[in-house]
Amino acid sequence: MRIALIQLAYGDEESLEARTERIAELVGAQRGHDLVVLPELWAPGGFSYRDWEQRAQDTTGAVARALADAARAAGVFLHGGSIVERPASGEKGPEGKSLWNTSIVLDAGGAQVATYRKIHRFGFAGGEPKLMEAGESLAFADIPDGAGGSVHAGLSTCYDLRFPELYRAQVDQGATMFVIPAAWPMARVEHWSLLLRARAIEDQCFVVACNTAGTHARTPMGGHSAVIAPTGEVLAEAGDGEQVLSVEIDPAEVPAYRSAFPVLDDRRLGL
Repeated sequence: MRIALIQLAYGDEESLEARTERIAELVGAQRGHDLVVLPELWAPGGFSYRDWEQRAQDTTGAVARALADAARAAGVFLHGGSIVERPASGEKGPEGKSLWNTSIVLDAGGAQVATYRKIHRFGFAGGEPKLMEAGESLAFADIPDGAGGSVHAGLSTCYDLRFPELYRAQVDQGATMFVIPAAWPMARVEHWSLLLRARAIEDQCFVVACNTAGTHARTPMGGHSAVIAPTGEVLAEAGDGEQVLSVEIDPAEVPAYRSAFPVLDDRRLGL
């Protein structure tokens, strides 16, 4: 299974339209991969809180359409990172807000096959908690593995990484891979790298994590997108600049490793 992580770098001077066009071209160049992954909130800006209201779209808006066209052009499954979602229906959440941090996954024909609303909001009462509703449901995507089968992938986003119970719940529903887009800052990038390996090791899953590079809203981003094996081995890792990371994995390693080292069978709590 061939995977491409597009670790996008951007600054405040680039317009939403120009960035969307650039991403579409980058995705279109990834033909031959089975899965392509983009970072969290790459279109509105991960830390550009002041712009989120005006850059919010629904899951059929201009960004989603551009992603669908790009997936179709490249013939790839595409995890489109995430958008600031404002549902066209006018839906509001339990806190009365109308925005969510929502991921979109598309198949090779450009059809949406999964969405995920980020459950854990980062900001400690500012940022996401102040502006957005929290997601309430786990989400999964069955992604073709390039060999006639598929991988049951659990979806999460950035700050979710700090909450291991989410990933254990995904394992309990059959996940063998975690796909994690992020806008994780440079100030805490060591946490990012450590937690990615921890989630792989404790759940014996592949971890596919695409972070943001560059600096926007005066926030240097951490980069270091990575693919981690279920053993905790780092199979590929990006630097801190814009980069397309391409890696090939064997999904059969998950059941083989779980059989050889059956840690999950010894669980006593949380069952």
